[in-house]
Amino acid sequence: MARTPSTMLELGTSAPDFSLPEPKTQKTISLKDFSSQPLLVVFACNHCPYVIHILQKFVEFSNEYKDKGLSIVMINANDVENYADDSPLKMIELAEQYGFNFPYLYDETQQVAQAYQAACTPDLFLFDHQHKLVYRGQFDSSRPRNDDPITGADLRRAVDALLQGGDMPTEQIPSLGCNIKWKAGNEPDYFHSA
Repeated sequence: MARTPSTMLELGTSAPDFSLPEPKTQKTISLKDFSSQPLLVVFACNHCPYVIHILQKFVEFSNEYKDKGLSIVMINANDVENYADDSPLKMIELAEQYGFNFPYLYDETQQVAQAYQAACTPDLFLFDHQHKLVYRGQFDSSRPRNDDPITGADLRRAVDALLQGGDMPTEQIPSLGCNIKWKAGNEPDYFHSA
């Protein structure tokens, strides 16, 4: 388990396109499905202790902010051949266990993760109504081995500012988690330079 920080993709970047399957519903979900909506894209997986640590509070956050107009997608890009716990079947189980109210998508080729320069799980990217990046960073300062409470404070501050037309936080602290499990030969260049 390598502690890996977010690459901190440049603010103002347009959301890379995606069209990915949702194992739970067998539907294909695309970026265009969220046209003119603020969108939070989260790279995660089933087994990462950093994801599991915040997951219940994240689902509570998602329920709260869905009612306020925020759309969310979660994407699993891990290599399931070598990490069977991240399989699509296990994705369905996780989504049902935690009551996800957002799509949990499977990026089998890892091309979407590469397009977003995702590096860790969880890795969070918040886009405005025009799908320009306004926040990338941590959910909050809580980690599996510290005593900080799980509040989602950092992400809440950014989403509140976005939805209310306020100033986006200037200090954005990288998310930290397990590295995305790249397939052999698939590890992107940016991952080495992060």
